[in-house]
Amino acid sequence: MEFHEYPDREMMMLRLAQRLSSELGESLRSAGRATLSVPGGTTPGPVFDTLSGVDLDWQKIAVVLNDERWVPEDSPRSNTRLLRERLLTGRAAAAQFVPLRNDAPTPEAGREELCAGLEPHLPISVLLLGMGEDMHTASLFPGADNLEAALRADAPPLMAMRAEAAGEPRITLTAPILQGALRVHVLITGARKRDALERALTLAPREAPIACILDQAQVHWAE
Repeated sequence: MEFHEYPDREMMMLRLAQRLSSELGESLRSAGRATLSVPGGTTPGPVFDTLSGVDLDWQKIAVVLNDERWVPEDSPRSNTRLLRERLLTGRAAAAQFVPLRNDAPTPEAGREELCAGLEPHLPISVLLLGMGEDMHTASLFPGADNLEAALRADAPPLMAMRAEAAGEPRITLTAPILQGALRVHVLITGARKRDALERALTLAPREAPIACILDQAQVHWAE
């Protein structure tokens, strides 16, 4: 793990956006395509705002969320809604969005179709993750119903996930997909999440799911 500490959040968000855009450019030059996977929530919003205006060949970039709540896109809880408002705009509007939700009644029912749509865009070129104070990442929550299966090396690319802390049913990228990413970044803010990160370094992934990826991650933190 590489740990990067910044003097303030504004600088962190700008520098991280610059890093992600540089790595996407490298992937485009070397492979002719790139896949960017990002979290939902409000924390990465400033990164998205900067990244959306970067001059990249966005038509050759696929964008996929780390996870999604099984709610309509017009719900304020929808990660897709946030992504369309903050990242898939400006120059980045030309990117190919790979959905993690469809019209199926449950994530279990929709999973197979979504996996088929995701697989052509693997491996992930650049992965940005968040982390909760409970040490979850994507929708890999401690105590979740399918956590152990999602951590296995033979897990499918996507799995449905239910957990008390998750609220709605969700669908999430699984551990082998996260671990297969070519470049991995974790974005966290505040003292409590830094403490959680330090705890995660001493725990197994079933207790601290973020631990499944930390050995290959660059962690970006500001108070």
